[in-house]
Amino acid sequence: MMKRYKDFIAECLPHVREIMPWDLAEALKTTTPPLLLDVREGNEFAAFHIAHSLHVPRGILETACEYGYEETVPSLVKAREQEIVVICRSGNRSVLAAYVMQLMGYQNVCSLKTGLRGWNDYEQPLYDQEDNPVDPDTVDSILNQALTREQLGKV
Repeated sequence: MMKRYKDFIAECLPHVREIMPWDLAEALKTTTPPLLLDVREGNEFAAFHIAHSLHVPRGILETACEYGYEETVPSLVKAREQEIVVICRSGNRSVLAAYVMQLMGYQNVCSLKTGLRGWNDYEQPLYDQEDNPVDPDTVDSILNQALTREQLGKV
């Protein structure tokens, strides 16, 4: 039987802790905030992200987490015992990423439930690549772009 994307999410979800946007907002106010790891693609991150997020696209995550690769991110390699919150658009890619990171020895990693959709709905600030605030309505319009007929499989 062929597995689908949602099947992978469902398999990983019982093994991944999730944090709600309001709990993350509180955690970011503490003296030791978690490391924020945004695993979206470059264009998504440039459009908007949570301040001080580390950007490592999902496609290079595994090599970014280890020494010896062009994609190695030393601060991420050294963070195996640090609290890490993995972030994506809706909370699916982040579940997969957090699961893989756990397999790679990360001990305190979780996924932002509802992703940046929920973060924006909770009216928390987001910033563009120049660190300018992005209007929540602009974020909504980006997040709610309609799928094309081709993406819907109606070709």
